[in-house]
Amino acid sequence: MKTRYQDIAAYETKDGSEIRELMHPRLHGDGAQSLAEALVHAGACTALHRHPITEEIYHFTQGGGMMQMDSEEFPVTTGDTVRIPPGTAHRVRNTGNIPMRILCACTPPYSHEDTELLE
Repeated sequence: MKTRYQDIAAYETKDGSEIRELMHPRLHGDGAQSLAEALVHAGACTALHRHPITEEIYHFTQGGGMMQMDSEEFPVTTGDTVRIPPGTAHRVRNTGNIPMRILCACTPPYSHEDTELLE
């Protein structure tokens, strides 16, 4: 199975980020995980949220800012990778002047039903 970035329509998730599902079982037939690119515009911040079931890995491919996980906040920039255990409250804030791009791997695959807004 192969997908092409330019053929994938973006949508907005519950947390307010713009997402492109690069591979997702619901769309592409793969099984146990999903891979997406999240875009957080300059000056924007995602809503504080958690996924009770899903483990995520974020890999920052462009831009930088601050990441909050539970009560801890720390800087993130291009090349950083962060693991987000299930049930961890988190959000990202783009403090730069270019879009922040994040590759997001999710196991099990991302679902709106497993996304709980905390604000």
